[in-house]
Amino acid sequence: QVQLVESGGGLVQPGGSLRLSCAASGIIFRLYAMGWYRQAPGKQRELVAIITSGGSTNYADSVKGRFTISRDNAKNTVYLQMNSLKPEDTAVYYCNSKLATVSRWGQGTQVTVSS
Repeated sequence: QVQLVESGGGLVQPGGSLRLSCAASGIIFRLYAMGWYRQAPGKQRELVAIITSGGSTNYADSVKGRFTISRDNAKNTVYLQMNSLKPEDTAVYYCNSKLATVSRWGQGTQVTVSS
């Protein structure tokens, strides 16, 4: 059974940092592209960052220079380091795995940036 389990969300002040983790099971992790998406209240889910099986990365313009996606294939885990957080980064953050047409989602973790 495929599972993606996110952790690391929480409440942080503007300018602060958080690191999200997503632990995958039930897949050959190293073969999958992994991504982080987010959904704010009343908005559509949007791509935050993606890392391919080969380690190439891509970021939404809104997070470039502040967020870093990485993966540890030995631990079947993908990370999202978020620095210089802004109130507009507040959202539920979802982990995604993708191989060809097969896409799976985690349950999400809430990130709230507020003073």
